[in-house]
Amino acid sequence: MKKIITVFGATGAQGGSVVKALLEDGTFNVRAVTRDTSKPAAVKLRQAGAEVVSAEMDNKESLEAALSGAYGAFIVTVWDNSKKDKEFKQGKMIADLSKHLGLKHVVFSGLENVKKLTGGKLEVLHFDSKGETVEYFRAIEVPMTSVRLPYYYENLLTSKPKKSMDGSTYHLCLPMCDVPLDGMSVADLGQVVVSILKCPSKYIGKDIGLSAEKLTVEQYAAIMSKVTGKTIKDAKLSPEEYEKLDITAAKQMANMFRFYIMKPERDVSITHELNPRVKTFQQWLEENKAAYEDL
Repeated sequence: MKKIITVFGATGAQGGSVVKALLEDGTFNVRAVTRDTSKPAAVKLRQAGAEVVSAEMDNKESLEAALSGAYGAFIVTVWDNSKKDKEFKQGKMIADLSKHLGLKHVVFSGLENVKKLTGGKLEVLHFDSKGETVEYFRAIEVPMTSVRLPYYYENLLTSKPKKSMDGSTYHLCLPMCDVPLDGMSVADLGQVVVSILKCPSKYIGKDIGLSAEKLTVEQYAAIMSKVTGKTIKDAKLSPEEYEKLDITAAKQMANMFRFYIMKPERDVSITHELNPRVKTFQQWLEENKAAYEDL
């Protein structure tokens, strides 16, 4: 019988990509975890061949049922800005259950503990909680691989270029100070995870920073101009200026870009090795060009 991989967040961006890739590959049986098994996305997963189960990230019994009998798991936790310790508590619970149930390989969607790495100079809460969870997995010796996604190309579907004062050009507001920004489509994560799960001895214990390519904001803007036909330029914002923008969690996001400016390890070559079909930004943008027709 095929080994079972439990995939959390199966109807979300990361988990959905992993479920899709696992089903296409066929090496493992897929147990897709979602809160509501009756919603259309969950029904489609069942029709595609996944076992679909319900679990709540704060409910130990439901999590244990979702993990029981599984060989491995893909785990993604979700940051809750209103409850700063919630994500770590969820990750800790899953780590404890993974240890108790004897899972052989967990792939965790992690990030760096920025506060710890910078000696408290920077705090990026949605990074730090994932970093603490990675540390806990390792402390209790769960066989785990941590994948660290870079800036999602999909973020640029919501953080679109802003029309400038002249009314004819647009500014891309990413405060990177001319330092290249690692990027990748979240849809390309799935094949990465499949490759890791198929080579446990090679990847257990590793932190793998992912990146499809490293581009400056000026280069992102130039590609956007080429594909959309609009004139898009780098806004040349500093993190300090970005903090003053009217956006959700502006300070936290500015700190994230400050950390990116420090060039955390994201490996383009290993990303392409794990997923030879990973898209460049231009390839992704050409597929999503219609989303920019309203600029």
